[in-house]
Amino acid sequence: MVVKTWHRVLFIAAGLYNVVWAGLSSLYPQWFFHIAEVEPLNHPVIFACLAMVIGVYGLLYLEVARRPRDGFAIAAVGLLGKVLGPLGWVYMFLSGEWPLASIVLIATNDLIWWLPFCLYLRSAWPEYVKSFQANSVET
Repeated sequence: MVVKTWHRVLFIAAGLYNVVWAGLSSLYPQWFFHIAEVEPLNHPVIFACLAMVIGVYGLLYLEVARRPRDGFAIAAVGLLGKVLGPLGWVYMFLSGEWPLASIVLIATNDLIWWLPFCLYLRSAWPEYVKSFQANSVET
């Protein structure tokens, strides 16, 4: 894999975004519910826990920025979450639980990252496959 500058920039941006989002969402866990005009949570600590997980993803994305050749699995898991989140949102929207305004969460945390993550994964795939071949020779 030829490491390109944009690989590092992408994952630095994703990592910092997630860490900042997590910090702010932990401090003010009702923000989303106010913006989306959804009834606030009775137990905001649940959203704060989600924020903590998002922050952990941010640390992992910073690791991909540090070592882009070895980041395929982390980025793939990240993209999976960025696909599953919108699927959950579609369910909540279609069931009438969440209004259209709630898409702000999905747009900023998930949808904007799909294309760059896919492009990175496409670039990193050959190196990832090679790593399995190298490991099978060693054993």
